[in-house]
Amino acid sequence: MTPGPVTLGVRGAALLLAAAGLGHTLWRGVHDPGHALAFGALITIGELARWGALPGEREPAPLGAAGALAYALLGRSGGQPTSHGVLQVVAVLAAAQLVASVPQLARGDGPGADQVARRLLTVTFAAVCFQPLYNAGLSARWFGDGPYYAAFLLLLLGLTALCDAVLAALLLRARTLPRGSRAGLAPAPYGPLLRDELRALIGIGSAVCATGAVMALGVAAAGLWALPVLCVPLLLTQLSYRRFAAVRTTYRQTIASLARSTEIAGYTPHGHARRVAELCMAVGREMGLSGPELTVLEYAALMHDIGQLSLVDPVPDGATAPLPAAEQRRIALLGGAVVRQTGVDAKVAVVVERQADPYREQPLSARIVRAVNAYDDLSGESLSGPLGALEQLRLGTGHDYQPQVVESLARVLARGGLTPVPPG
Repeated sequence: MTPGPVTLGVRGAALLLAAAGLGHTLWRGVHDPGHALAFGALITIGELARWGALPGEREPAPLGAAGALAYALLGRSGGQPTSHGVLQVVAVLAAAQLVASVPQLARGDGPGADQVARRLLTVTFAAVCFQPLYNAGLSARWFGDGPYYAAFLLLLLGLTALCDAVLAALLLRARTLPRGSRAGLAPAPYGPLLRDELRALIGIGSAVCATGAVMALGVAAAGLWALPVLCVPLLLTQLSYRRFAAVRTTYRQTIASLARSTEIAGYTPHGHARRVAELCMAVGREMGLSGPELTVLEYAALMHDIGQLSLVDPVPDGATAPLPAAEQRRIALLGGAVVRQTGVDAKVAVVVERQADPYREQPLSARIVRAVNAYDDLSGESLSGPLGALEQLRLGTGHDYQPQVVESLARVLARGGLTPVPPG
C-alpha cells in the first residue's frame, strides 16, 4: 500500500530531524563523548534485542526506548553537569538506529519505517521539553534535586508517552486512508485507535517510562556505572515477556487450527471462520472494546461454528443464519459445550453459546459475532451479495441484530468497499 500524506509527513519530519542532528553533531563535535558512546551502545543493544519479536508487538525494543529517553532527560552524570543538547540526543539515537539496522536487515526482521519515525519524534519531544530548561538552569531553580525533580521527569515522560500514543494512532488511521479515499469514504475513526494506544501505556509503556526516569536519575547520582545495573532487569523482563508472547501466539494458533476443523470436515466454507474473526475484530474496535474483550471476541468468532461438528447432516453451505431460531440455538449450545471441553476461557464459551439468542439478551461480543456471521453467510448467496446481506441485517434489527452493531459493521465494510473477503 502506498503511504498516505500523513505517513509521509511523519517520516519526512523524522528524516529531517535525523539529518539536522547528525549534521550539527558532525559540524560542532560530540559533547561528553563517553556518555554519547555509552547511551548509543545501550540503544543499539536494545534495538538488537528485538530479535524474535512477534509481529504487532507494541514495544519490541523496550531497553532501547528506555535508554533513548534516559539520554534525552540526562542533565547530570556523577554529580557533574552534562553539556549535550537536543540535536546531539537526536544524532545519538539516529546513529544507534543505523548501526542496529545492519544486522537487522541482514536477517530481515528490522523495525518498520513508522516505528523508527515514532521513536525519533517522541524522544526529540522529550529532549526539547527537558534540555533547554536544564541548560538554562530553570529546572534546578524550580524543582531542585529532590523528589520534585523526579516528579518533573515522570511528568515529562508521561507527556512523551501521550505524544507517542497520539502518533501511533495517527499512523494506524492513515493506513486506511488510501483505500478509503479511493472509495470516497471515511477512514477508520481516530477515537477507538487512540483509546487502544492509551490502554497499552498501562503495560509496557509505563515500564519503559519508569525505567527511563530511573536511568537518568541513577546516572545523575552514580555516573555511567549505573547503566548496566539498571538495564539488566528490563532486559530480563523483555526476554520473559517475549516468551509469554510466544506462548500466547501458540495458544491462538491452536484455537485457529481447531476452528478450521469444521472447514476440513466440510461443514463450513473455506475461510469462513477467519473472515468472521477479522470482521468481528474490526467491528469490536469500532465499538470501543478493550484489548481483553477483543481477545475473547476473536476466539469466539473463530470457534462460533464448532457446534456443527455434532450434526449428523451438515447445514447447506454451512450457513446457519437462514436456519430456524430453535436450530440456531441448538447448534450454538452444542458449540459452547465443545468450547468448554477444550479448556479455553469460559467467557469464550458464553459468547459461542449465546450467539443465537435475541440481541437484547446477549453480551455485546455475542451480538457482534451473530451479526458478522449472518453477514458472511448471506453475502455468499448469489441473490443477496454484500448490499443485500446488509439490508437483511437491517430488517432484522427489531429482534435478531442490534442496530448499533449493524451500523458499525456497515461503516467497517464501507471503508474497505462492500466486498466480502475472498475465500482462502
